[in-house]
Amino acid sequence: MTDKHKFTDPSTYLAHLEHPLKEVVEALRTILLKASPEIGEQIKWNSLSFYFTGEMPAFDAKTYQRDMVVFNVHKKEYILLVFPNGASITDTSGLLEGAYADGRRMIKFASIKEVDAHKADLQQIVKNWLKQVIKT
Repeated sequence: MTDKHKFTDPSTYLAHLEHPLKEVVEALRTILLKASPEIGEQIKWNSLSFYFTGEMPAFDAKTYQRDMVVFNVHKKEYILLVFPNGASITDTSGLLEGAYADGRRMIKFASIKEVDAHKADLQQIVKNWLKQVIKT
């Protein structure tokens, strides 16, 4: 976890992150950013968050159409990637888990070995998510 400060810059957030799986967080961050130049990062909900950077038609912000994935680092045993609209993403790998009424899906990573094993699957999930984004 980070200390009690709230950070607005992802690099500063990571520099202050104290977590046993920080290496996993950094590897996942790199994978997500390299998946497409249309992916940006920010701090949202007090954590790393990744989103579509391009132009979109107006939409209700509560539908999180621009938001792709948010990191949850509250557990020490794993890093949880939360996809707010994960139910709508085509995922043939089976990585996306959960059946939440609000459409969220999640992926847990407990080691760098798991990250390495699923790198291509995670990048494909990102690309599939980008295909469904309504762009202008």
